[in-house]
Amino acid sequence: MELGIFSFGDIHPNPVTGGHREDRLAGEEPLEIRLGGRAFSVTMRTPGDDFDLVAGFLVSEGVVAEPGEILALRYCAGVDEEGRQTFNVVEAQLRPDVALPDTSMERHVYTSSSCGICGTASIDAVRKSARFEVHDDDGTVKLSVLASLPDRLRTSQKLFDRTGGVHAAGLFSREGELLCLREDVGRHNAVDKVVGWALRSGMLPLRGMILQVSGRASFELVQKAHLAGIPTLAAVSAPSSLAAELAEESGLTLVGFSRGRTLNCYTHPRRIEADSTPE
Repeated sequence: MELGIFSFGDIHPNPVTGGHREDRLAGEEPLEIRLGGRAFSVTMRTPGDDFDLVAGFLVSEGVVAEPGEILALRYCAGVDEEGRQTFNVVEAQLRPDVALPDTSMERHVYTSSSCGICGTASIDAVRKSARFEVHDDDGTVKLSVLASLPDRLRTSQKLFDRTGGVHAAGLFSREGELLCLREDVGRHNAVDKVVGWALRSGMLPLRGMILQVSGRASFELVQKAHLAGIPTLAAVSAPSSLAAELAEESGLTLVGFSRGRTLNCYTHPRRIEADSTPE
């Protein structure tokens, strides 16, 4: 979306004579997820990679864990007030043996772009939903590789370069290869899009992989990493106390304040391998 703005400050002290310019904003629209013809959740997201978002969200909710459990994903036809086709409703057709989650009104089905807790209220609920074990994932990553991931992520953030208003999540191999990057106004949406891509590619569980995110490490991001079988989550900012608690109990390595030259490891540091020093 492009919008005319007035810039104030030393560069454009007079908004009338020199401060007006066009600016590009990140899109944000609601997406309704339907299961079995019934509304399951509504999330505010940046349009794009919607099927990945829905697939990843279903993994994060403990509904699916294998690509064959989703038979089809399709947009439901709709039009806006001006008669234009909209793409803000996605129906997921699940395999008949996949149990449909509770879609009653008592469930918290609305998710803003800033919070993705999505109805999961406790660590016990996450533990019960998880199909993949990360405690026994012994894959390691060199400290220098792990510390380099924020810069590798940032150089690939094309939407952020244009708007400055989106979060990013990147799935990396232990050698530092970027396998998938997704951007979204919601940090949890960006992670769901990565996880959904991996599910649809038949890659779950993501053993030995590293999930690098551009913001903080919240409880819901640790939850999503755990349910996708990702053993290491790294963030450029701080983790929350509940995120660290869940990571500790789940066996997940949680890294925060990863900013190129330094990082803090809060749980299970055994997966971080010190670089050999020259003799």
